[in-house]
Amino acid sequence: MEYKNHVKSLLKLGIPIIIGQLGSIITGLADTVMVGQHSTAELAAASFVNNVINSFIILGTGFSFNFTPVIGENLAVNKRIAIGGWLKNSLVANLTTTFIILLVLGGIYGNLTLLRQPEELMPLIRPYYLISMSSILFVMMANSFRQFVEGIMDASISMWILMIGNLLNIIGNYILIYGKFGMPEFGLFGAGISTLISRIIILALFVTVFTRRKQYLAFQKGFIATKVKKAYWKKLNIIGWPIAFQQGIEAATFCITTIMIGWIGGLELAAHQVAIAISTISFTIYLGLGSAVAIRTSVYKGMKDWHNVRKVTLTGVMIAVVTSTVISLILLSCFNTIGSLFTDDASVCDIVAILIPILMIYQFGDSIQIVLANALRGLSDVKSIMWISLIAYFGVALPAGYNIAFNLGQGIAGVWLSYPIGFTCAVAFLGWRSYIVMRTN
Repeated sequence: MEYKNHVKSLLKLGIPIIIGQLGSIITGLADTVMVGQHSTAELAAASFVNNVINSFIILGTGFSFNFTPVIGENLAVNKRIAIGGWLKNSLVANLTTTFIILLVLGGIYGNLTLLRQPEELMPLIRPYYLISMSSILFVMMANSFRQFVEGIMDASISMWILMIGNLLNIIGNYILIYGKFGMPEFGLFGAGISTLISRIIILALFVTVFTRRKQYLAFQKGFIATKVKKAYWKKLNIIGWPIAFQQGIEAATFCITTIMIGWIGGLELAAHQVAIAISTISFTIYLGLGSAVAIRTSVYKGMKDWHNVRKVTLTGVMIAVVTSTVISLILLSCFNTIGSLFTDDASVCDIVAILIPILMIYQFGDSIQIVLANALRGLSDVKSIMWISLIAYFGVALPAGYNIAFNLGQGIAGVWLSYPIGFTCAVAFLGWRSYIVMRTN
């Protein structure tokens, strides 16, 4: 009965988060399909840019997760005005982090030639890179409001806002990529413009809901009355940067593997984009579940209820195993044909069919490590997950993938094998860390 109640609470909280995030992923899939149908070269260019930019968006989103344990601890003792004050300081902390991210991305843009991507793709990569980079500010500001509504367990708000924004993005893609309703045919650059506009709209909707919703009156008072405080900013950075580095290390693994695949060829890069677009669906589901686990563990920590901290974590792992099994079976049923949904290029589809079985394998490790990492995040045990990610992905996964791909001659399949290797290592280390933290409290 106890586990049944935790399953219900996690699904009630997690499903709206998952639906909202799936909207973003469906938009990414729509981008991939529309760009792929427009041009294989644009699909390859999108693969490179999206993996680089998204790596830093994931890093920034990881940083904004610093708000979750703070909300949980204050919500447990009903300090709603305090949460509003923390929201203001979260926006400031996210803003300063955004400037750092943009500086790094600007440095990468100035040295794109050093990454040795196919020369014929560079005229497509450069403008799409710049327009994609410009939307990060709006993502980071929206992240604070998103963490707020999800942290106070009002996740349906973010679900609807994200669904509206992402629907507008898909419509914008159709108009701007193909030049409909009298607009010029922008191709890949049009996808970037549409994404920028949708992210501005998402932020505007979050701000409107926060300022107009009567149920948020206490939070609004705290937001207005509380000053920007160095102590708050410092605490958010202390919690946020280890999570950001943990998320960034995992994202950088995908970014570096994308660069390595670019060394192999343009067709492989296009196939990689298709397979990654498919994998983000399952990743989003696991991340939504993980967010629910983090919120629940943070609240139980605030109540000093370590028994339920352990139960919530175990329940999250069980749901993750069941979900990853179902997703793997779905992939098994269509791995030979799924590539054709994204591109008409038979060569690209053949490569996608090679990657899908590897994608199936790593579902289990990916789902469990996300749940365990988020459980620790909810407990503010963030430095451990950073070091575990560094060892699992940079110390083990990337060297293994490189050697299998290039020294053993397995090509793109070898690069992709780095993912299940890294996730398996992460599960082992995170499982041990979770046992130590939850046993000793």
